[in-house]
Amino acid sequence: MHTLIAGPQQHTYLVARPGARRGVQLRAARYDELAAADAADALVPEWLVDAARKTWALDLAGRPVHGTVVVRARTRLNYSRATWELNKGCNFNCAMCYLAQRTFEGLPWSEKARLIDMFCEAGVLWLQFTGGEPTIDRDLLEAYAYAYERGMLLEILTNGSRLHRDDVLGTLMRMRPHKVTVSLYGASEEAADSLTRTRGSFRLVMKGLEAARAAGLPVEITLIITKHNEHEADAMRGIAREYADQFSEYGSISPTYDGQPDPLAAQSPCFLGGNTVFQGCPAGHTFFHVGPFGLATMCKIGRENPIDLMTTGVAGLLGLQALRHLPGLPPAGEGVPDREGTTGELLPTS
Repeated sequence: MHTLIAGPQQHTYLVARPGARRGVQLRAARYDELAAADAADALVPEWLVDAARKTWALDLAGRPVHGTVVVRARTRLNYSRATWELNKGCNFNCAMCYLAQRTFEGLPWSEKARLIDMFCEAGVLWLQFTGGEPTIDRDLLEAYAYAYERGMLLEILTNGSRLHRDDVLGTLMRMRPHKVTVSLYGASEEAADSLTRTRGSFRLVMKGLEAARAAGLPVEITLIITKHNEHEADAMRGIAREYADQFSEYGSISPTYDGQPDPLAAQSPCFLGGNTVFQGCPAGHTFFHVGPFGLATMCKIGRENPIDLMTTGVAGLLGLQALRHLPGLPPAGEGVPDREGTTGELLPTS
């Protein structure tokens, strides 16, 4: 199984390690050298041996590029990120959910595999599995493994209720995710189960967090703060500090993506606002979202003008880039600066 991923990202090239937060930037000549070494079954070049040792404490000396590094091909689309809603089904029934209907349906496995190939062809390096609840999808683990093998950094956005399962945990330990983001709905059974409208949900989430911590997985926690749990905000922060590498707070509840206002009833007035400063929007430029049946949109909330990738193939994404130039849409974010050999936090590119 590979150790590193190398490929183009915007105006530069990156080398990444699954499960690690740091990466290395390359210039085109270094990328071309690595691609040639991969094709020739040559050894990892000395400059990458040195970079891997400094960045991740890895010893790649004497190892072949092929099998050690997944060298991603150049692509004309050059997307960086995508989110994939495997299905809309969920084992919770959260009061603030932005999905109007949460049905258990989606593509068959053969089409999911074809969609993963399209993510690769589009240039996607960071792929987030979401839902609904992705861990209840019957094809999640197979899809995760295939996307990992194709050379993507993977995130699972989950309610955490099935992280303790041997099959889920075993897969994530063998093929480390870039991160697992767990939503926390309260600091007690009373508050959390009230928000999720699911008895026992808090116990399952905590069981999942315990298992993820024991396995050493990179976990981030999102605190979902509503009227149901606002009195427990400090206690929720305490749980997040105990179980996660990082955490964030989400209190600005949205209507359903088709405009129904029902989730807004859960909004806590005390936690409105507080969002980060707007720094540009990558939707349609370097990011896209795909729903359960392969419909691509610029983001997971704004789902107008979907493109059926299962009909158009990856070329359909050119239509998203055209839509980004419609009046009224926010500007794109900045790309990755081109600095040869630099290392730093490997975060999704705007």
